[in-house]
Amino acid sequence: MSRKPTVSADGSAPRGDDADCTILHVDMDAFYASVELLNHPELVGTPVIVGGGATRGVVLSATYEARRFGVKSAMPMSRARRLCPQATVLVPHHARYSEVSRGVMEIFRSFTPSVEPLSLDEAFLDVSGALRRVGSAAHIGDLIRARVHDEQGITCSVGVATTKFVAKLATNAAKPDGLHVVPADGVIAFLHPLPVGALWGVGERTEEQLHRLGLRTVGDVAHTPESTLQRALGTATGAHLTALAWGRDARTVVPDEPERSVGAEETFERDVDDPKVIHRELLRLSERVAARMRAQQVVGRTVSIKVRFADFTTITRSRTLTDRTDVGREIGQTARALFDALGLQRARLRLVGVRVEGLAPVEGHSRQLTLDAREHGWREAEQAVDAAVARFGAGAVRPAALVEPQPGPENPPVPGNRTAPGPGDS
Repeated sequence: MSRKPTVSADGSAPRGDDADCTILHVDMDAFYASVELLNHPELVGTPVIVGGGATRGVVLSATYEARRFGVKSAMPMSRARRLCPQATVLVPHHARYSEVSRGVMEIFRSFTPSVEPLSLDEAFLDVSGALRRVGSAAHIGDLIRARVHDEQGITCSVGVATTKFVAKLATNAAKPDGLHVVPADGVIAFLHPLPVGALWGVGERTEEQLHRLGLRTVGDVAHTPESTLQRALGTATGAHLTALAWGRDARTVVPDEPERSVGAEETFERDVDDPKVIHRELLRLSERVAARMRAQQVVGRTVSIKVRFADFTTITRSRTLTDRTDVGREIGQTARALFDALGLQRARLRLVGVRVEGLAPVEGHSRQLTLDAREHGWREAEQAVDAAVARFGAGAVRPAALVEPQPGPENPPVPGNRTAPGPGDS
């Protein structure tokens, strides 16, 4: 994808004056798919879908080539395959996404400490303190785009505006791989032609209510008396939409808080009632969660599992450990014990998940050794696995219990969520 010029040599914004703009919204372009393409350069420019499961999984991300066929994030994988049968489907590698995300956030923080991540691939920045040192907001945005591309090998889009709400919408206008400035005196002209669904907080139900009132655009909402909106939608919602429709958003950029949990879950292609299969899946998810924790340099104390039955009934169970951990074996043993304690007798399960909460930085954390504990153990072994994965790719080393036998008369395929070609699960 070509790099589109967005600012002139002096850092000014050709799309409008950014003198009063201090808020940036930065969003990676097709983040998970872009990261996967780093390991599959031969697929660049082709339809690629990241997700799991031929029938029951969902799309995590898709390249823009796949999106042209209607493929979207969170879409059932079965539908995505029907829409774009020629797409290559790759399994996700969450530890790698966390690693790239950490690098991206470090780039953001090199410009300003006021960074508010919304997810692994998206954040708000307040660059008011960097304008004199670095240059205009648009210039900072262009520098961020260049560094993300050069250092991480992926592209991002940047919205520049006076408020968080407008900056996020500006990013949508910039995609993919671009930068869009909405100057202070151009906010109304930018907002009012947009559909009502662009307003923050307008979901399907609120959008239907607005349409019943004959309101199709943000401008329609802006020119409707606030009292009318409040009678139809409620006092708070009516006032909220009126303010946004006129470009008013008092929210400030709130620097990020430490992530409170790390988790992973899997939807089986077919309902599963075999405890051995479920034990294997819990171990695989625990290894994935632990790898993500080590990538984020955190340890956690509380392990929880989620179990969803065939009728969509969902239950969770948790256990707090004596000491914090980032070891997949310890997390997996706890997850298995939680599952076994449920006493399920051949219950048909649709989904299982593992999550670790009570996170703290690994730096400065010391483990309490028991009298018979070895000085070096499973944590060091799993760190060695991390190094092998970084060098040879995900799946290069894994627990023996997760090495799948070749399907045959004595080893029928396991009904998991592994339909995509790729180097394996992390």
